[in-house]
Amino acid sequence: MSTLLTRRQFLGRAAAVGAGLAFPSIVPARALGRQEKVPASERITLGFIGVGGMGGGHLDAFRGDRQVEILAVCDVYEPNRSAAQNRVGTQCAAYNDFRELLDRKDIDAVVIATPDHWHTRIAMSAAEAGKDIYCEKPLTLTIGEGRPLVNAVRRYGRVFQVGSQQRSDANFRYACELVRSGKIGKLHTVRTGFGGGPQGGDPTPTDPPSGLDWSFYQGPAPVAPFQKDRFGFNFRWFSDYSGGILTDWGAHHNDIAQWGTGYELSGPTEVEGTGTFPTEGAFDTVLTYDITYTYPNGVKLICRNDQHGAKFEGTDGWVHVDRGFLEASPKELLEIKLGPNDVHLYESPGHHQDWLNCIRSRQKPICDVEIGVRSVTVCHLGNIAIRLGRKLQWDPAKERFVGDEEANRWLLRPYRAPWHL
Repeated sequence: MSTLLTRRQFLGRAAAVGAGLAFPSIVPARALGRQEKVPASERITLGFIGVGGMGGGHLDAFRGDRQVEILAVCDVYEPNRSAAQNRVGTQCAAYNDFRELLDRKDIDAVVIATPDHWHTRIAMSAAEAGKDIYCEKPLTLTIGEGRPLVNAVRRYGRVFQVGSQQRSDANFRYACELVRSGKIGKLHTVRTGFGGGPQGGDPTPTDPPSGLDWSFYQGPAPVAPFQKDRFGFNFRWFSDYSGGILTDWGAHHNDIAQWGTGYELSGPTEVEGTGTFPTEGAFDTVLTYDITYTYPNGVKLICRNDQHGAKFEGTDGWVHVDRGFLEASPKELLEIKLGPNDVHLYESPGHHQDWLNCIRSRQKPICDVEIGVRSVTVCHLGNIAIRLGRKLQWDPAKERFVGDEEANRWLLRPYRAPWHL
């Protein structure tokens, strides 16, 4: 009898072993990283929760991947749900309630691309249901959601990829390798930014569009009348559902900042910031921001709306990276071939492919859940510092503010019943 397990046998056994362990790959090499059609028993079966916007983009990307089979989609907006189902084919089921999708034993893994306020609850339910998870950033709505999510993923031994896909880009990795290898000298400052948030949003209450389950859309968030900008792309500018520009884009560039400083599994010890907020319209998240974080080694991360990308400044030069952009001073830094004694960071074959590979190998992917939590925590800290208007001391080990109970009350928001962590 062959000693090779089928995909389903392997994933089932891996789920039972426990949290935090890596397992040697026992999947034939032909199934890893290739695009030929693999046997049905070796395909990874997927369900998609949230298929408008980014979710629809992920769906289309995976539709062309011969290593996977898409069995179900879920969305609280019927037009999104039907369109996604039609793109996949008749074998694909469609659900309004994510719990029905998670109840299916034939689904190995899920892609979650809902509004931010749903990420943690759905991801925890997916882990409990034994599914591996790809979840869009920003990973949490509050700092306090992070540790319960990490604990659930570890407890159930799930492979979790966060959608901070810049980590899978060679330029971002190389910039961080230069910094961590000491090629710019002693690092003292990192500058990040991603433009300002918008002002506006139609405040007029209206009826929800036909086919939208508005109550389910709100879920654990406070009850609010429907306004057209609360639904679709603009949900990002309502604090009921998101942290605004600071979490939406900060989960990209501040993530890279922490990767380059080596604090991706920890965080700063001090934060202070100022900002402005909309004075008209329905949006209520930050417009402008100027935040300074201090890390245990004294490095400053300065996040401002008039900067873009991530710029690392050291005693011997700087390197600045953004999407499609990599510059340095002196320019010769970009000609460095890193040697065996330099820092070589995780090299991803692509964010989706890395997740699929890790589902098979049971290794942690390039943006594991702990990294995603730590990256969005930095963004939440900035929002809280701006709201409170004073310097805050942060304990990254305890994940609490030091001697400041008013600030600690911002760590978690109550969920609307019947939802809970």
